[in-house]
Amino acid sequence: MNNVKVFVLMAGMTALFVAIGQALGGAGGAVIAIGLAAAMNLFMYWGSSRMVLRAYGAKVVTAQEAPELYAMVDTLRQRAGLPMPTVAVAPHDQPNAFATGRNPANSVVCVTDGLLRLVSRDELEGVLAHELAHIKNRDMLLQTMTATMAGAISNLANFGLFFGGRDEEGGSPVAGIAMALLAPVAAMLIQFAISRQREFKADAVGAQIAGRPEGLASALRKLDAASRRIPMRVSPAVAPLAQVNPLAAYRGGVASLFSTHPNTEERVARLLA
Repeated sequence: MNNVKVFVLMAGMTALFVAIGQALGGAGGAVIAIGLAAAMNLFMYWGSSRMVLRAYGAKVVTAQEAPELYAMVDTLRQRAGLPMPTVAVAPHDQPNAFATGRNPANSVVCVTDGLLRLVSRDELEGVLAHELAHIKNRDMLLQTMTATMAGAISNLANFGLFFGGRDEEGGSPVAGIAMALLAPVAAMLIQFAISRQREFKADAVGAQIAGRPEGLASALRKLDAASRRIPMRVSPAVAPLAQVNPLAAYRGGVASLFSTHPNTEERVARLLA
């Protein structure tokens, strides 16, 4: 069901792109916009792990520097049937974790100092298994695809605002400008909705890798509570990669629409069910 929802959301983003292309840029403008967005996101895809680690201030660690963490990742990745990822630690007090990289053979699993101090061994296994599930599910590729589409829509919208709506065929310039303003927001909402669905999927697969859901469920509660008390200075661009939302501004009410993470209690309930 999760994959069906993601397919529907991707189809909706594609349809939105076609609609704004017809309204504002025509076929030529649409091709130029998606080409520029694809080139930008291709560059981000190939260099994503280095840029994300830099954004979090993370440092790659070896088996000698972090033997327990390294051994745990190694055991879990063997259960998942994955190659050994690069292991990194980020110097943040907020307990959190993320995975990045363009494919399983070039992946990184990173945890924060705060996570290593806060959680038990079983909880840490659940957190790491969740991140390995993102790698196994190739979520980084999906994130690149959705970012490409959202970026193309925004570029095309900017093109429309600059050159105005197409009224030579009877279209309304006001409607064209309205679409140019609203379409990027709609694309962003779809992108975030897809991200939330992938979190549910990673929870389920992570519980299978760890062998039990209770460790991850308990860790999610701790991480969510701590992230509300302990701020993390990180760019919103890389916040979606974290296991729980590191940015307190995108919680509750209307702001939850712009959250890249589902409600923690709902995640826990699904795990325990």
